[in-house]
Amino acid sequence: MLKVAICGGSGYTGAELLRILTVHPEVEITAVTAEKSAGKKITDIFPHLHHYGSLSYEPLDREKLCSKADLFFMALPHAASQDSVDFFVREKKKVVDLSADFRLRDPKVYEEWYRVPHKYNATLKKSIYGLPELYRKEIARADLVANPGCYPTGALIAIYPALKHSFIDPVTIVIDSKSGTSGAGRQSDVSFFYCEVNEGLKAYGIGKHRHTPEIEQELAALTGKSIVVNFTPHLIPLDRGILSTVYAKLMRRAETTEVIEAYRDTYAKEPFVRILDEGSFPNVKHVRGTNFCEVGITVNTRTSTLIIVSTIDNLVKGASGQAVQNMNIMMGFEERVALKIPALFP
Repeated sequence: MLKVAICGGSGYTGAELLRILTVHPEVEITAVTAEKSAGKKITDIFPHLHHYGSLSYEPLDREKLCSKADLFFMALPHAASQDSVDFFVREKKKVVDLSADFRLRDPKVYEEWYRVPHKYNATLKKSIYGLPELYRKEIARADLVANPGCYPTGALIAIYPALKHSFIDPVTIVIDSKSGTSGAGRQSDVSFFYCEVNEGLKAYGIGKHRHTPEIEQELAALTGKSIVVNFTPHLIPLDRGILSTVYAKLMRRAETTEVIEAYRDTYAKEPFVRILDEGSFPNVKHVRGTNFCEVGITVNTRTSTLIIVSTIDNLVKGASGQAVQNMNIMMGFEERVALKIPALFP
């Protein structure tokens, strides 16, 4: 039985980790931390997690926690994970970090976008970007996996086959994404209150969203050259879900059926990617609560543009579900364990 600790277990991603791991036959949750909620039972914060009725939150005492678990999920805010991740990695523990602290390979890029220095370059070099569709073999050998951001997950799964098969000009990529409000976490910012979000739709972080360099980093790794994208996220009045529409100019003439066939060939062995039939496009409610990414594709022959639409649940494939998927790969478990969950269809 794998002993697991969740650091930062009072947020949405921590709650999703607990929910998913409830049915994992190989995992025992031995500790869950939350500074402000220390001493409270998990069910005091999340009554639906009655499976953990006897477990209470505790402070993040690294030395004490080290003896309690073999694998650590770090569900802390950005910049707050660095010290603990470095500590647990040096103590020979497995770590899946859900923050952005170990995603960007260049510490200067991290400092530019997150406005804090990266203090652990040696540990950063050990980090593997945790998108299984691209890095499964590397994840299987890793001690530290940097779980991707929610927006990059949906966007990169949408774009990867188009680049692999040389359908598109990478310098023309435009990513338009729309997310439910849980993507911002359990915070008290007034802009995320119900009355502010309900009946509204707005763009934010235009030209400066922190997931931009993450997307560009991985596209550069795929193409071997520097890539700059136009990425614009939007906030929509949903609890959870991301829909991303990607536009890119075709490099050569292609029919929709040809592109769909290439996508299906690329993802034929991927357990959590579904390529839809021609003329069908995904809806966020069809992946709500699941670890799936659904993708719809069309070629606009009038403008010689490839249009790809992807949907994920930002809390599952975009965060906690993908983290469990990465843990399964790291530990040699069957990849779908605890993730064969149906959609929360209304």
